[in-house]
Amino acid sequence: MTRHQGEWDEGSPERLYVITGGRSDSAENAGIDLVTLIVARTEPRVGMQPEHAAILRVCASPLSVAEISAYLGLPVSVITVLLADLLAEERVEARAPAPSLPDLALIEAVIDGLQKL
Repeated sequence: MTRHQGEWDEGSPERLYVITGGRSDSAENAGIDLVTLIVARTEPRVGMQPEHAAILRVCASPLSVAEISAYLGLPVSVITVLLADLLAEERVEARAPAPSLPDLALIEAVIDGLQKL
């Protein structure tokens, strides 16, 4: 199939440029990384950029930035720019991932082993 003038491939640089408005640095300012959990605070609204609306739909439950990227088929760099927009508009909330707590039984076994030395 040939590409007609005005048509873009899904991941074309032109399409990604338009989606982000040419921006690329918003993620650093917003403190977003791959494991940051994102949860929607509002529903998508009529007239919203389709990618913003898609993020709000998939983030009804908390998802990491990496998961959002995978679900929407967009590069993480694009997702972080879009998330920075949504954070600025208070449409999403960013959370640090819950720290994984060590297994209590393992810690007790280690302590017991050390005491027997």
